[in-house]
Amino acid sequence: MMQHSVWLPDEAATLAFGASLAGSLHAPLVIYLNGSLGAGKTTFARGLLKGLGYTGTVKSPTYAIVESYGLPQFTVHHFDLYRFAEPEEWHDAGLDDLTGAGCICLIEWAEKGGGNVPAADIYLDFTAKDNGRCCTVRTATARGESVWAQRKNSP
Repeated sequence: MMQHSVWLPDEAATLAFGASLAGSLHAPLVIYLNGSLGAGKTTFARGLLKGLGYTGTVKSPTYAIVESYGLPQFTVHHFDLYRFAEPEEWHDAGLDDLTGAGCICLIEWAEKGGGNVPAADIYLDFTAKDNGRCCTVRTATARGESVWAQRKNSP
């Protein structure tokens, strides 16, 4: 559908980018966060959650597989499938139960879940570049297009 590149020169810009999408989110929504280790995926998630009004600590879900944040408007589930050895681990861990109408799903390393993970509405591809990072935004559904079109204070 749509593709757009955003330059994020530092951590603050990545946090601000996450926060800029917060006001346009509506459940259900699935966002794939792609990029190598340390590319800014969890930093983006932290900014998004802070933009939604979450005031607690936002941790990387690398070891827990999923961190969930119950907010007044919906629940955000932040998945990290990096440690999956087989796509079937998605079902074995009961993660299907965490997707659906009242949820925003942020999924890192979605490819490791194979066809078991819900399809993405938005892909965010983070690439380290020149002491910062570039984020390529790709929308895959009308819902994803709507979120991108409604974002606030975004590049």
